[in-house]
Amino acid sequence: MLILFDQGTPIGIRDHLQGHTVRTAREQGWSTLSNGELLRAAEDAGFDLLLTTDKNLPYQQNLTKFKISIVMLGATRWSLIQRRLQQIANAVNGAKPGTYTFVEIPQKQSSG
Repeated sequence: MLILFDQGTPIGIRDHLQGHTVRTAREQGWSTLSNGELLRAAEDAGFDLLLTTDKNLPYQQNLTKFKISIVMLGATRWSLIQRRLQQIANAVNGAKPGTYTFVEIPQKQSSG
């Protein structure tokens, strides 16, 4: 699967998505694209999935008109995301074309 990381998606996740090709919006030269432009560019370039931390995306775009899968993370902080890497990988691996999946990531680290 060809995966695009949106701005703000921690690059460390890349190492936990075995068997996939990951590129960043920055690597693609798409850092300044708006959400709609980014989704269209990603689809046109053959990306299968967008991994994003932009929680406004579903409110700004009609996601049903896109074929690309979208997995949205509920946090941006690496220390929080690290605890959910398997859950993120499962969401990516289970994504189907045109689907939107939200991965809940608690904002507070549990003690222990």
